[in-house]
Amino acid sequence: MNKSWKRNIIIFLLSQTLSLFGSSLVQYAITWYITLETQSGVMMTLSIICGFLPTFFLSPFAGVWADRFNRKILIILSDSLIAVSTLILAILFLTGHNSIWLLFAVSAIRAVGSGIQSPAINAFLPQIVPEDRLTKVNAANGTIQALIMLVSPMLSGALLTYTRLEAIFFIDVITAAIGVFILLFFLHAGVHHKASAKQVVSYKEDMLKGINYVKNHPFVKEYFLFCAFFFFLAAPVAFLTPLQVARSFGDDVWRLTAIEITFSIGMMAGGIIMTAWNGFRNKIHTMTFASLVMGMCTVAFGYVTIFWFYLLLMGVFGLVMPFFNTTSTVMLQEKVEEDYLGRVFGVFGMISSAMMPLGMLLFGPLSDIIKIEWILIGTGILLFAEGLVMSGSKVLLEAGKPRQS
Repeated sequence: MNKSWKRNIIIFLLSQTLSLFGSSLVQYAITWYITLETQSGVMMTLSIICGFLPTFFLSPFAGVWADRFNRKILIILSDSLIAVSTLILAILFLTGHNSIWLLFAVSAIRAVGSGIQSPAINAFLPQIVPEDRLTKVNAANGTIQALIMLVSPMLSGALLTYTRLEAIFFIDVITAAIGVFILLFFLHAGVHHKASAKQVVSYKEDMLKGINYVKNHPFVKEYFLFCAFFFFLAAPVAFLTPLQVARSFGDDVWRLTAIEITFSIGMMAGGIIMTAWNGFRNKIHTMTFASLVMGMCTVAFGYVTIFWFYLLLMGVFGLVMPFFNTTSTVMLQEKVEEDYLGRVFGVFGMISSAMMPLGMLLFGPLSDIIKIEWILIGTGILLFAEGLVMSGSKVLLEAGKPRQS
Protein backbone atom coordinates (compact mmCIF):
# COMPACT_ATOMS: atom_id res chain seq x y z
CA MET A 1 0.00 0.00 0.00
CA ASN A 2 1.33 3.42 -0.97
CA LYS A 3 2.62 5.33 2.08
CA SER A 4 0.83 8.46 0.89
CA TRP A 5 -2.59 6.85 1.41
CA LYS A 6 -3.69 9.53 3.90
CA ARG A 7 -3.08 12.26 1.33
CA ASN A 8 -4.92 10.24 -1.33
CA ILE A 9 -7.98 9.57 0.83
CA ILE A 10 -8.25 13.23 1.89
CA ILE A 11 -8.13 14.28 -1.77
CA PHE A 12 -10.65 11.61 -2.76
CA LEU A 13 -13.12 12.44 0.02
CA LEU A 14 -12.80 16.16 -0.73
CA SER A 15 -13.64 15.66 -4.40
CA GLN A 16 -16.56 13.35 -3.65
CA THR A 17 -17.93 15.64 -0.94
CA LEU A 18 -18.04 18.57 -3.37
CA SER A 19 -19.68 16.45 -6.06
CA LEU A 20 -22.20 14.88 -3.65
CA PHE A 21 -23.10 18.25 -2.17
CA GLY A 22 -24.07 19.71 -5.56
CA SER A 23 -25.91 16.53 -6.57
CA SER A 24 -27.84 16.47 -3.30
CA LEU A 25 -28.91 20.12 -3.73
CA VAL A 26 -30.25 19.34 -7.21
CA GLN A 27 -32.00 16.12 -6.13
CA TYR A 28 -33.92 17.89 -3.37
CA ALA A 29 -34.69 20.83 -5.66
CA ILE A 30 -36.09 18.53 -8.38
CA THR A 31 -38.19 16.58 -5.87
CA TRP A 32 -39.67 19.70 -4.31
CA TYR A 33 -40.21 21.41 -7.67
CA ILE A 34 -42.21 18.40 -8.92
CA THR A 35 -44.15 18.26 -5.64
CA LEU A 36 -45.05 21.96 -5.68
CA GLU A 37 -45.79 22.18 -9.42
CA THR A 38 -47.88 19.00 -9.77
CA GLN A 39 -49.02 18.04 -6.24
CA SER A 40 -49.46 14.60 -7.80
CA GLY A 41 -48.64 11.27 -6.20
CA VAL A 42 -48.38 9.70 -9.67
CA MET A 43 -45.76 12.24 -10.72
CA MET A 44 -43.78 11.64 -7.52
CA THR A 45 -43.92 7.87 -8.15
CA LEU A 46 -42.64 8.40 -11.71
CA SER A 47 -39.82 10.53 -10.31
CA ILE A 48 -38.83 7.76 -7.86
CA ILE A 49 -38.93 5.14 -10.63
CA CYS A 50 -36.70 7.31 -12.85
CA GLY A 51 -34.25 7.55 -9.98
CA PHE A 52 -34.16 3.80 -9.26
CA LEU A 53 -34.68 1.78 -12.45
CA PRO A 54 -31.56 2.88 -14.39
CA THR A 55 -29.39 1.94 -11.41
CA PHE A 56 -31.06 -1.49 -11.21
CA PHE A 57 -30.51 -2.31 -14.89
CA LEU A 58 -27.02 -0.81 -15.05
CA SER A 59 -25.50 -2.16 -11.82
CA PRO A 60 -24.37 -5.59 -13.12
CA PHE A 61 -22.73 -3.97 -16.17
CA ALA A 62 -21.18 -1.22 -14.05
CA GLY A 63 -19.71 -3.87 -11.77
CA VAL A 64 -17.92 -5.49 -14.71
CA TRP A 65 -16.61 -2.08 -15.85
CA ALA A 66 -15.28 -1.43 -12.33
CA ASP A 67 -13.28 -4.67 -12.54
CA ARG A 68 -12.09 -4.31 -16.16
CA PHE A 69 -11.20 -0.61 -16.31
CA ASN A 70 -9.44 2.10 -14.33
CA ARG A 71 -11.79 2.82 -11.41
CA LYS A 72 -10.62 6.41 -10.93
CA ILE A 73 -11.43 7.20 -14.57
CA LEU A 74 -14.87 5.58 -14.22
CA ILE A 75 -15.63 7.81 -11.22
CA ILE A 76 -14.50 10.88 -13.19
CA LEU A 77 -16.59 9.91 -16.24
CA SER A 78 -19.73 9.29 -14.15
CA ASP A 79 -19.32 12.63 -12.34
CA SER A 80 -18.87 14.32 -15.71
CA LEU A 81 -21.97 12.64 -17.16
CA ILE A 82 -24.09 13.90 -14.27
CA ALA A 83 -22.63 17.42 -14.55
CA VAL A 84 -23.12 17.66 -18.34
CA SER A 85 -26.73 16.44 -18.15
CA THR A 86 -27.44 19.00 -15.41
CA LEU A 87 -25.78 21.76 -17.48
CA ILE A 88 -27.97 20.91 -20.49
CA LEU A 89 -31.05 20.94 -18.26
CA ALA A 90 -30.09 24.37 -16.85
CA ILE A 91 -29.69 25.80 -20.35
CA LEU A 92 -33.05 24.35 -21.45
CA PHE A 93 -34.79 25.86 -18.41
CA LEU A 94 -33.13 29.22 -19.05
CA THR A 95 -34.50 29.21 -22.61
CA GLY A 96 -38.04 28.49 -21.41
CA HIS A 97 -38.13 24.71 -21.93
CA ASN A 98 -39.19 23.80 -18.39
CA SER A 99 -41.23 20.64 -18.91
CA ILE A 100 -41.59 18.26 -15.96
CA TRP A 101 -40.64 15.42 -18.31
CA LEU A 102 -37.20 16.95 -18.76
CA LEU A 103 -36.68 16.60 -15.00
CA PHE A 104 -37.65 12.91 -15.25
CA ALA A 105 -35.20 12.39 -18.12
CA VAL A 106 -32.33 14.08 -16.28
CA SER A 107 -33.15 12.14 -13.08
CA ALA A 108 -32.79 8.94 -15.11
CA ILE A 109 -29.44 10.11 -16.59
CA ARG A 110 -28.20 11.08 -13.13
CA ALA A 111 -29.22 7.61 -11.90
CA VAL A 112 -27.11 6.11 -14.72
CA GLY A 113 -24.12 8.12 -13.47
CA SER A 114 -24.74 6.99 -9.88
CA GLY A 115 -25.11 3.37 -11.03
CA ILE A 116 -21.68 3.51 -12.68
CA GLN A 117 -20.09 5.38 -9.80
CA SER A 118 -21.21 3.37 -6.78
CA PRO A 119 -19.49 0.01 -7.48
CA ALA A 120 -16.42 1.86 -8.76
CA ILE A 121 -16.08 3.86 -5.51
CA ASN A 122 -16.64 0.85 -3.23
CA ALA A 123 -14.10 -1.19 -5.20
CA PHE A 124 -11.63 1.73 -5.43
CA LEU A 125 -11.38 2.46 -1.69
CA PRO A 126 -9.50 -0.79 -0.82
CA GLN A 127 -6.94 0.20 -3.50
CA ILE A 128 -5.96 3.38 -1.68
CA VAL A 129 -6.71 2.54 1.98
CA PRO A 130 -4.92 -0.09 4.16
CA GLU A 131 -7.25 -2.90 5.19
CA ASP A 132 -7.01 -2.09 8.91
CA ARG A 133 -8.20 1.48 8.22
CA LEU A 134 -11.17 0.62 6.00
CA THR A 135 -13.73 0.84 8.82
CA LYS A 136 -12.55 4.29 9.90
CA VAL A 137 -12.46 5.63 6.33
CA ASN A 138 -15.88 4.21 5.39
CA ALA A 139 -17.32 5.56 8.66
CA ALA A 140 -15.81 8.99 7.99
CA ASN A 141 -17.27 8.95 4.48
CA GLY A 142 -20.67 8.02 5.90
CA THR A 143 -20.45 10.89 8.41
CA ILE A 144 -19.71 13.36 5.61
CA GLN A 145 -22.68 12.04 3.62
CA ALA A 146 -24.93 12.42 6.67
CA LEU A 147 -23.75 16.01 7.10
CA ILE A 148 -24.63 16.71 3.46
CA MET A 149 -28.04 15.10 4.01
CA LEU A 150 -28.51 17.46 6.96
CA VAL A 151 -27.48 20.66 5.16
CA SER A 152 -28.77 20.01 1.62
CA PRO A 153 -32.55 20.02 2.19
CA MET A 154 -32.39 23.24 4.23
CA LEU A 155 -30.09 25.02 1.77
CA SER A 156 -31.98 23.71 -1.26
CA GLY A 157 -35.27 24.95 0.19
CA ALA A 158 -33.79 28.37 0.92
CA LEU A 159 -32.35 28.64 -2.59
CA LEU A 160 -35.67 27.66 -4.17
CA THR A 161 -37.34 30.42 -2.14
CA TYR A 162 -34.94 33.19 -3.18
CA THR A 163 -33.66 32.14 -6.60
CA ARG A 164 -34.62 30.18 -9.70
CA LEU A 165 -34.22 26.43 -10.15
CA GLU A 166 -31.55 26.95 -12.83
CA ALA A 167 -29.20 28.58 -10.28
CA ILE A 168 -29.17 25.35 -8.26
CA PHE A 169 -28.39 23.38 -11.42
CA PHE A 170 -25.35 25.59 -12.06
CA ILE A 171 -24.11 25.06 -8.48
CA ASP A 172 -24.07 21.32 -9.16
CA VAL A 173 -22.18 21.81 -12.43
CA ILE A 174 -19.52 23.94 -10.69
CA THR A 175 -19.04 21.59 -7.71
CA ALA A 176 -18.83 18.55 -10.03
CA ALA A 177 -16.25 20.31 -12.25
CA ILE A 178 -14.08 21.14 -9.22
CA GLY A 179 -14.43 17.57 -7.91
CA VAL A 180 -13.38 16.09 -11.28
CA PHE A 181 -10.43 18.51 -11.51
CA ILE A 182 -9.20 17.47 -8.05
CA LEU A 183 -9.46 13.75 -8.88
CA LEU A 184 -7.82 14.11 -12.27
CA PHE A 185 -4.81 16.18 -11.28
CA PHE A 186 -4.17 15.56 -7.58
CA LEU A 187 -5.13 11.94 -6.82
CA HIS A 188 -2.32 9.56 -7.78
CA ALA A 189 -3.42 5.92 -7.63
CA GLY A 190 -2.27 2.99 -9.73
CA VAL A 191 -4.56 0.81 -11.81
CA HIS A 192 -5.68 -2.41 -10.10
CA HIS A 193 -4.31 -5.75 -11.31
CA LYS A 194 -7.19 -6.94 -13.49
CA ALA A 195 -7.52 -3.62 -15.33
CA SER A 196 -3.79 -3.49 -16.08
CA ALA A 197 -3.68 -7.09 -17.35
CA LYS A 198 -4.79 -8.23 -20.80
CA GLN A 199 -8.48 -9.23 -20.75
CA VAL A 200 -8.53 -12.92 -21.71
CA VAL A 201 -12.30 -13.47 -21.43
CA SER A 202 -15.21 -11.70 -23.08
CA TYR A 203 -17.35 -9.07 -21.40
CA LYS A 204 -20.27 -11.54 -21.10
CA GLU A 205 -18.02 -14.21 -19.57
CA ASP A 206 -16.71 -11.66 -17.07
CA MET A 207 -20.26 -10.84 -15.98
CA LEU A 208 -21.20 -14.52 -15.65
CA LYS A 209 -18.02 -15.19 -13.65
CA GLY A 210 -19.03 -12.41 -11.28
CA ILE A 211 -22.55 -13.83 -10.85
CA ASN A 212 -21.12 -17.33 -10.27
CA TYR A 213 -18.66 -15.88 -7.75
CA VAL A 214 -21.59 -14.47 -5.74
CA LYS A 215 -23.53 -17.77 -6.01
CA ASN A 216 -20.56 -19.87 -4.90
CA HIS A 217 -19.21 -17.57 -2.17
CA PRO A 218 -20.89 -18.76 1.08
CA PHE A 219 -20.72 -15.41 2.90
CA VAL A 220 -21.63 -13.17 -0.05
CA LYS A 221 -24.54 -15.38 -1.12
CA GLU A 222 -26.07 -15.60 2.35
CA TYR A 223 -25.48 -11.92 3.11
CA PHE A 224 -27.07 -10.77 -0.17
CA LEU A 225 -30.10 -12.96 0.55
CA PHE A 226 -30.40 -11.31 3.95
CA CYS A 227 -30.09 -7.85 2.37
CA ALA A 228 -32.79 -8.56 -0.21
CA PHE A 229 -35.35 -9.29 2.52
CA PHE A 230 -34.05 -6.41 4.65
CA PHE A 231 -34.45 -3.80 1.89
CA PHE A 232 -37.93 -5.09 1.04
CA LEU A 233 -39.10 -4.92 4.66
CA ALA A 234 -37.42 -1.51 5.21
CA ALA A 235 -39.43 0.15 2.40
CA PRO A 236 -42.26 1.37 4.71
CA VAL A 237 -39.93 2.94 7.29
CA ALA A 238 -37.91 4.54 4.50
CA PHE A 239 -40.76 5.92 2.36
CA LEU A 240 -43.99 5.94 4.37
CA THR A 241 -42.92 7.64 7.61
CA PRO A 242 -43.32 11.20 6.16
CA LEU A 243 -46.84 10.27 5.05
CA GLN A 244 -47.51 8.78 8.49
CA VAL A 245 -46.34 11.99 10.16
CA ALA A 246 -48.58 14.10 7.90
CA ARG A 247 -51.61 11.90 8.64
CA SER A 248 -51.07 11.29 12.36
CA PHE A 249 -49.29 14.40 13.66
CA GLY A 250 -50.13 17.14 11.14
CA ASP A 251 -49.00 18.16 7.66
CA ASP A 252 -46.87 21.11 8.83
CA VAL A 253 -43.71 21.46 6.76
CA TRP A 254 -41.59 21.85 9.91
CA ARG A 255 -42.57 18.34 11.05
CA LEU A 256 -41.37 16.75 7.80
CA THR A 257 -38.17 18.81 7.96
CA ALA A 258 -37.67 17.83 11.61
CA ILE A 259 -37.72 14.07 10.95
CA GLU A 260 -35.19 14.46 8.13
CA ILE A 261 -32.85 16.63 10.22
CA THR A 262 -33.12 14.34 13.27
CA PHE A 263 -32.37 11.27 11.16
CA SER A 264 -29.33 12.99 9.60
CA ILE A 265 -28.00 14.11 13.00
CA GLY A 266 -28.36 10.52 14.21
CA MET A 267 -26.43 9.24 11.18
CA MET A 268 -23.67 11.79 11.74
CA ALA A 269 -23.33 10.74 15.38
CA GLY A 270 -23.32 7.06 14.39
CA GLY A 271 -20.61 7.68 11.79
CA ILE A 272 -18.45 9.49 14.33
CA ILE A 273 -18.91 6.63 16.83
CA MET A 274 -17.91 4.05 14.20
CA THR A 275 -14.83 6.10 13.27
CA ALA A 276 -13.62 5.90 16.89
CA TRP A 277 -15.02 2.48 17.88
CA ASN A 278 -14.77 0.13 14.86
CA GLY A 279 -17.65 -2.01 16.18
CA PHE A 280 -17.72 -5.30 18.09
CA ARG A 281 -14.90 -7.80 17.65
CA ASN A 282 -17.09 -9.96 15.41
CA LYS A 283 -18.48 -7.66 12.71
CA ILE A 284 -21.72 -9.63 12.42
CA HIS A 285 -22.50 -8.78 16.05
CA THR A 286 -22.31 -5.08 15.13
CA MET A 287 -24.68 -5.59 12.17
CA THR A 288 -27.03 -7.76 14.24
CA PHE A 289 -27.20 -5.12 16.98
CA ALA A 290 -28.09 -2.46 14.39
CA SER A 291 -30.73 -4.72 12.78
CA LEU A 292 -32.41 -5.44 16.11
CA VAL A 293 -32.49 -1.75 17.08
CA MET A 294 -33.89 -0.76 13.67
CA GLY A 295 -36.57 -3.44 13.99
CA MET A 296 -37.57 -2.22 17.47
CA CYS A 297 -37.66 1.42 16.30
CA THR A 298 -39.87 0.47 13.34
CA VAL A 299 -42.33 -1.29 15.66
CA ALA A 300 -42.28 1.71 18.02
CA PHE A 301 -43.11 4.09 15.13
CA GLY A 302 -46.42 2.27 14.95
CA TYR A 303 -47.28 2.93 18.62
CA VAL A 304 -45.87 6.38 19.45
CA THR A 305 -48.41 9.20 19.71
CA ILE A 306 -46.07 11.96 20.98
CA PHE A 307 -44.21 13.68 18.15
CA TRP A 308 -41.08 14.54 20.13
CA PHE A 309 -40.69 10.90 21.14
CA TYR A 310 -41.17 9.98 17.47
CA LEU A 311 -38.27 12.31 16.62
CA LEU A 312 -36.11 10.68 19.30
CA LEU A 313 -36.77 7.26 17.76
CA MET A 314 -35.88 8.63 14.31
CA GLY A 315 -32.58 9.86 15.74
CA VAL A 316 -31.84 6.41 17.24
CA PHE A 317 -32.71 4.76 13.91
CA GLY A 318 -30.26 7.09 12.16
CA LEU A 319 -27.62 6.49 14.84
CA VAL A 320 -27.41 2.71 14.26
CA MET A 321 -27.56 2.83 10.45
CA PRO A 322 -23.80 3.51 10.08
CA PHE A 323 -23.16 0.53 12.39
CA PHE A 324 -24.84 -1.65 9.76
CA ASN A 325 -23.82 0.13 6.52
CA THR A 326 -20.16 0.74 7.37
CA THR A 327 -19.58 -2.75 8.72
CA SER A 328 -21.29 -4.49 5.78
CA THR A 329 -19.29 -2.45 3.22
CA VAL A 330 -16.00 -3.19 5.00
CA MET A 331 -16.80 -6.92 5.20
CA LEU A 332 -17.39 -7.09 1.45
CA GLN A 333 -14.21 -5.09 0.79
CA GLU A 334 -12.23 -7.49 3.01
CA LYS A 335 -13.77 -10.83 2.04
CA VAL A 336 -14.11 -10.39 -1.74
CA GLU A 337 -11.07 -10.78 -4.00
CA GLU A 338 -9.97 -7.46 -5.49
CA ASP A 339 -10.58 -8.58 -9.10
CA TYR A 340 -14.25 -9.30 -8.26
CA LEU A 341 -15.02 -6.28 -6.06
CA GLY A 342 -16.68 -4.23 -8.80
CA ARG A 343 -18.97 -7.04 -9.92
CA VAL A 344 -19.95 -7.96 -6.36
CA PHE A 345 -20.81 -4.35 -5.52
CA GLY A 346 -22.66 -4.17 -8.85
CA VAL A 347 -24.90 -7.08 -7.83
CA PHE A 348 -25.36 -5.45 -4.43
CA GLY A 349 -26.43 -2.21 -6.13
CA MET A 350 -28.92 -4.16 -8.23
CA ILE A 351 -30.45 -5.73 -5.10
CA SER A 352 -30.66 -2.44 -3.17
CA SER A 353 -32.17 -0.52 -6.11
CA ALA A 354 -34.77 -3.22 -6.80
CA MET A 355 -36.05 -4.47 -3.44
CA MET A 356 -37.17 -1.15 -1.90
CA PRO A 357 -39.23 -0.11 -4.96
CA LEU A 358 -40.68 -3.64 -5.02
CA GLY A 359 -41.58 -3.21 -1.37
CA MET A 360 -43.33 0.06 -2.19
CA LEU A 361 -45.39 -1.66 -4.91
CA LEU A 362 -46.92 -3.70 -2.07
CA PHE A 363 -46.82 -1.34 0.90
CA GLY A 364 -47.60 1.89 -0.98
CA PRO A 365 -51.09 0.91 -2.16
CA LEU A 366 -51.62 -0.99 1.12
CA SER A 367 -51.10 2.26 3.05
CA ASP A 368 -54.29 3.65 1.45
CA ILE A 369 -56.25 0.64 2.69
CA ILE A 370 -54.92 0.09 6.22
CA LYS A 371 -53.16 2.36 8.72
CA ILE A 372 -49.45 2.93 8.15
CA GLU A 373 -48.90 2.22 11.86
CA TRP A 374 -50.00 -1.39 11.35
CA ILE A 375 -47.66 -1.79 8.38
CA LEU A 376 -44.74 -0.46 10.45
CA ILE A 377 -45.51 -2.77 13.37
CA GLY A 378 -45.69 -5.82 11.06
CA THR A 379 -42.52 -5.05 9.09
CA GLY A 380 -40.69 -4.02 12.28
CA ILE A 381 -41.37 -7.40 13.87
CA LEU A 382 -40.11 -9.15 10.72
CA LEU A 383 -36.97 -6.95 10.65
CA PHE A 384 -36.28 -7.83 14.30
CA ALA A 385 -36.81 -11.54 13.56
CA GLU A 386 -34.43 -11.33 10.60
CA GLY A 387 -31.81 -9.81 12.90
CA LEU A 388 -32.17 -12.80 15.23
CA VAL A 389 -31.77 -15.18 12.28
CA MET A 390 -28.64 -13.31 11.23
CA SER A 391 -27.15 -13.64 14.73
CA GLY A 392 -27.50 -17.42 14.47
CA SER A 393 -25.97 -17.88 11.01
CA LYS A 394 -22.76 -19.92 11.28
CA VAL A 395 -21.60 -18.75 7.83
CA LEU A 396 -22.02 -15.07 8.65
CA LEU A 397 -20.53 -15.38 12.14
CA GLU A 398 -17.48 -17.16 10.74
CA ALA A 399 -17.03 -14.40 8.13
CA GLY A 400 -17.37 -11.73 10.81
CA LYS A 401 -14.49 -13.03 12.95
CA PRO A 402 -11.39 -10.81 13.09
CA ARG A 403 -8.50 -11.95 10.95
CA GLN A 404 -5.69 -13.72 12.75
CA SER A 405 -2.54 -11.60 12.70
